[in-house]
Amino acid sequence: MTEPPEIVPAASRRALIAGVGAAAAVVVAGCSTYNANNGGVDAGAPTTTSPAAPGTGAAGGGSSAAGGGGGASAAAAAALATTAEIPVDGGKILTDKKIVITQPAAGSFKAFTAVCTHQGCTVGSISGGAIHCPCHGSAFSIKDGSVVNGPAASPLAAVAIKVDGTSIVQG
Repeated sequence: MTEPPEIVPAASRRALIAGVGAAAAVVVAGCSTYNANNGGVDAGAPTTTSPAAPGTGAAGGGSSAAGGGGGASAAAAAALATTAEIPVDGGKILTDKKIVITQPAAGSFKAFTAVCTHQGCTVGSISGGAIHCPCHGSAFSIKDGSVVNGPAASPLAAVAIKVDGTSIVQG
């Protein structure tokens, strides 16, 4: 007579989900980029960091890795731009953050949403004291976000920023 085959219990659903969650966290961490001190990125390109997506820590009581800034201050890590990146009578569009930062007068920095109030396009350029939307020609003042050329009827909403040393941070 032959022996019955040994029955090996299948993994529990909880273990399977925990394993998939941990694998997803590794994939997300592996696909992220690190941009320390502009790490060779074009100086004209916006330098930003993205917060980790909620729930990307390891499942089942693991810890999530929150990388240290290598001694950099928290303000520098959260900087939207540096004061040197924002020209007087001009500005910089942070497309990924949907923010435009301007310097209408030396040492005076303003920020507005980069989303045009006409039909929601992202503004595309700054020149002649105005923030220009490429979709339908609306233009907004770099001083206060007010409409200087339609069809937009409402100003760009102000975004709270502050200067911390040479860093411009949200808040």
